[in-house]
Amino acid sequence: MNKTISFLPCWIRGAWWLAAVGVAAVASAAAADAQRPNFVIILADDLGYGDLASYGHPVHRTPHLDRLAAEGLRFTDFHSNGAMCSPTRAALLTGLYQNRFGRKFETALSGSTGRGEGLPLAAITLAELLRDGGYATAAFGKWHLGYQAPFLPTRQGFDEFRGLLSGDGDHHTHRDREGGEDWWHNEQRVAEKGYTADLLTRSSVDFIERHRDRPFFLYVPHLAIHFPWQGPQDPPHRVESRDYETDKWGVIPDPGNVAPHVRAMVESLDASVGAIVAALRRLDLDRKTLVFFTSDNGGYLTYGTKYRRISSNGPLRGQKAELFEGGHRVPAIAWWPGRIAAGVSAETALSFDLFPTLLNLAGVQPPQHDGVDLAPVLFAQKLLAERTVFWRADATKAARRGPWKLVQQGDSPPQLFDLARDIGEKNNLAPREPGRVADLVAGLARWEEDVDRSARTEQGGR
Repeated sequence: MNKTISFLPCWIRGAWWLAAVGVAAVASAAAADAQRPNFVIILADDLGYGDLASYGHPVHRTPHLDRLAAEGLRFTDFHSNGAMCSPTRAALLTGLYQNRFGRKFETALSGSTGRGEGLPLAAITLAELLRDGGYATAAFGKWHLGYQAPFLPTRQGFDEFRGLLSGDGDHHTHRDREGGEDWWHNEQRVAEKGYTADLLTRSSVDFIERHRDRPFFLYVPHLAIHFPWQGPQDPPHRVESRDYETDKWGVIPDPGNVAPHVRAMVESLDASVGAIVAALRRLDLDRKTLVFFTSDNGGYLTYGTKYRRISSNGPLRGQKAELFEGGHRVPAIAWWPGRIAAGVSAETALSFDLFPTLLNLAGVQPPQHDGVDLAPVLFAQKLLAERTVFWRADATKAARRGPWKLVQQGDSPPQLFDLARDIGEKNNLAPREPGRVADLVAGLARWEEDVDRSARTEQGGR
């Protein structure tokens, strides 16, 4: 064969060589694609630590998530980076403490005062890095990192987006808290009928089908179970051009018992997860896809003076918007048949740890980040090196090292809890452990100085 080629005219030999190189390059790229996993991150909204049957809920029926928990790795000490929506989303997508982007990312990005703000375009997102590495990328669901251009998902690395930009919308009429239409396809408002969870599921399955032959990153930040508390059979609530700031919760006949509405939402969320996983199985993609399910913060137990029996945080103290465990310890399940063995992990992990974990699995060098790679936990159930992690939301702060957690609320004296013995944060040990308190307070101060310095830079947090 080689001798024959050597006697061909040089232009033919050159053309053959270029074609061979091209074929080899295509084959090499195809081989690389075959080795790289797909990623599906499903982020529930306001789902409490105790809202799934696999986490102890006595009533909610969540067979699909329970199966993932039984077949995969169920975390018992996983935490959202924030105790509200926007902070966790910023941290998850950038691998950084959201505090590095400024104080506005310590709570939910406001739809009234924050419409001109959003995640800085200089921020380097997981979607951008994976897309540049050859992945198809999509986000279907709730964005809440910017209400208008240029702070849109399609400007932050996602090839496709469908869903809402605001912090909450009617699950049937898709209107935001101001009564405006808030359902988008890429950068255009569109009219689409249907229950939000069902629409996001349909888009997710369609995306998987269209990209079965190349690596993909699918981010599904569900609106469920955020208010308005509306199950699929509950009535629509919001209509055009009416402000719902003081009437944002939906049609709740018995405000003292919101639980039936939340149960319907939890079960619709579970059905969505089931449909997405079924598509992966049907297309024979399950063994090359890492699915990670978690929540953006803890659940509401009560709201205001009248709404009661909403969500469940199990044995934890506190709820959404608070820095006790109920505000940020959340369900988390990692599932990858053939790669992640069934089990339970008590390792302390946070939302922003997904950033280096996924990038390393994709063969993409992560830029500077605050998280840690969870691969040793996922694939070998090894222990992570001990670290100190932090939370801050306005005047409330928290620090955690090992089982020890410090909570400081405004000017009140710091409280200290041993979570290994007191997961419900009932016994304040600060008076008995002054040295440990001083050490955590000093670490918290150094961390605040660091993230606040980052927030003053022009590098989007880095």
